[in-house]
Formats: sequence, structure tokens, C-alpha cells
Amino acid sequence: MLARRTSSPIAFPFSSTFALAVVAASVSAACAAEPFTLTSSAFADGAVIPKKYAGYHPARQPPCGGENVSPPLAWSNAPTATKTFAIVMQDPDGGRGIGSNHWVAYDIPATRTGLREGEASVSPKEWVGGKNNVGTDYYFGPCGPAGDSPHHYIITLIATSLEPGQMKPGLAREELLQALRGKALAPATIVGKYVRGLEP
Repeated sequence: MLARRTSSPIAFPFSSTFALAVVAASVSAACAAEPFTLTSSAFADGAVIPKKYAGYHPARQPPCGGENVSPPLAWSNAPTATKTFAIVMQDPDGGRGIGSNHWVAYDIPATRTGLREGEASVSPKEWVGGKNNVGTDYYFGPCGPAGDSPHHYIITLIATSLEPGQMKPGLAREELLQALRGKALAPATIVGKYVRGLEP
């Protein structure tokens, strides 16, 4: 007489449910990890920078055409380990192709999520100003020469692991980037275009 075979219950339903739960959790985690972003309500990424945000300096002839008002900036989803932020603004087309540095700022508190319009147009009190190509410690707006192709103005916000007060004031862009080696956590960037005569 043949022995009766008994089979153990198949565990597929439990395994499938568990696998789906793991996948769902992974998707949820991926969705939660939104990218670190930088935006401006004054212009879209890749668009023309309005004239009021272009540079102004009484010694600049011909004039840059603007009012030297710093644009409003907003950022979100910075790394959780952020201690301070730094900002650099460069025109890689400036200086006849060797680049021009328009803004250097650092020790921006990690609690900040943006800058108001015009807030960076004067020497800073809540953070430290570096040195731009015109020798000031605050924002200097676009000043692309008339007749040039539109210059690209790259504003980069850098989340750092440095506590405030670790860097001396007045650093140039290159000195700041050197000081941030191994301390930079993530960048967020917005690019605007400007040349005299192109402004909307």
C-alpha cells in the first residue's frame, strides 16, 4: 500500500506580500529623497535675467544696464548634515572667456531656506562675504558687454558640513572652493543669461 504524501502549505502568499512591502518601502524612500534644488521667482533656470538684477557700478563705463539688485532665491531638500551654505556666482563667458566671479558668500546659516530680493546687494550681516572680481563682498550683477553672445551666469549653492566661523572673511571663489574640499555635501544650481540689450 502506497504511503500517503502530505505536502506542507506553500508560502507564496506570505512571501509575495513581504516582497511587495519591501518594494513599496523602497519606492517610498526614493520618493522621499527629493533632490536638493535652487530656484528663483525672478527667472526660470536657463532664462534671461531681468534687467533690474544686472550690475551697476558708477565707475563702470559703459554701464552694465541694471540696478544691482540681487535676485530672490529659494532652496529645499538640503542634506540633513548641513551646517552652513555657501554661494558662488560665476560668468564663465566673462573676462573674454577666462571667467568672471560676481558673488562669493559663505557661513550662511543652515536654518535659511532662501534669500530675499536685494538681501545680498549690501555687505552681509548674517553670513560672511567673500571677494568678487570688482572687489566687493556682496552681489555684483550681470554685465555682459553689448555685442557678445548671451553670457551664462551660474549661481551655485553649496551645502557644507562646516560650522560657522571656520573660514576668514574675504575669500575669493577659488580660495573658498579649496577650503570646501572634503566639506562640501551637495550642490544646487540655477543658470541665467544676460548681455546688455538682451534683457526682457
